[in-house]
Amino acid sequence: MEILVCIKQVPGTTKIEVDPITGVLKRDGVDSKMNPYDLFAIETALRIKEQEGGTIKVISMGPPQAKDVIKEAFMMGADEGALVSDRKFAGADVLATSYTISQGVRKMGDFDLILCGKQTTDGDTAQVGPEMAEYLEIPHIANVLKIIEIKEKSVVVEMDMPNTLEIAEIQFPCLLTVEKDIFQPRLPSYRKKISTKDRDIKIISLNDFEDKDEKRYGLTGSPTQVERIFPPSANNDRETWTGTGAQLSFKIAEKLKQLKFV
Repeated sequence: MEILVCIKQVPGTTKIEVDPITGVLKRDGVDSKMNPYDLFAIETALRIKEQEGGTIKVISMGPPQAKDVIKEAFMMGADEGALVSDRKFAGADVLATSYTISQGVRKMGDFDLILCGKQTTDGDTAQVGPEMAEYLEIPHIANVLKIIEIKEKSVVVEMDMPNTLEIAEIQFPCLLTVEKDIFQPRLPSYRKKISTKDRDIKIISLNDFEDKDEKRYGLTGSPTQVERIFPPSANNDRETWTGTGAQLSFKIAEKLKQLKFV
């Protein structure tokens, strides 16, 4: 089975600056990590490979430093990896990102199964996986909680819906986005780190795509743009009171009235 896992490098801290003009996050020089949900997708791929055999490839989109998460995927057991990277992709919204990655997937070849984490911790939209499937013209299922059975031409899964658990069968090739409770991700292997440290990571740029129309990518190709974004303000004001229960109750009531909560 040919399996592709989509992974992303996300900020490892909440202290991120925002570009005041474009409204996008400034990622340069910021500590980063693999998107936590993508670890569950990689583990799902590894479990399927152990059961059915095959090859696991990973793809990521981002600046050159995003190679680090591909190397981490190698340390977990992925066989090959590619990075979709070009300055012309910068500032992409979910639609432009989905289209860009789908073009990268087409460049990498044909796959029976594409796996994505449910969402990313920097965007939390949970839209990229399903939108990619639409661009690739393959069926998809989101919020997969369990792989029930893998058949010759299909896979049976359990979906975590808002109020119910649903079971569905989907034909290959297909795309699944997985929940965090599907499997416990394994730790990266130091032996695999040593054995894969020189493994090639293919760089895919706009010139490699079938569709080279720059208007489809990056900030230019994004139909939605952030009007305003800002970090939440921190309020560290506090007061310490002492007294009897009756006295403290009276003070709390007066404070709530003062703040116009009551």
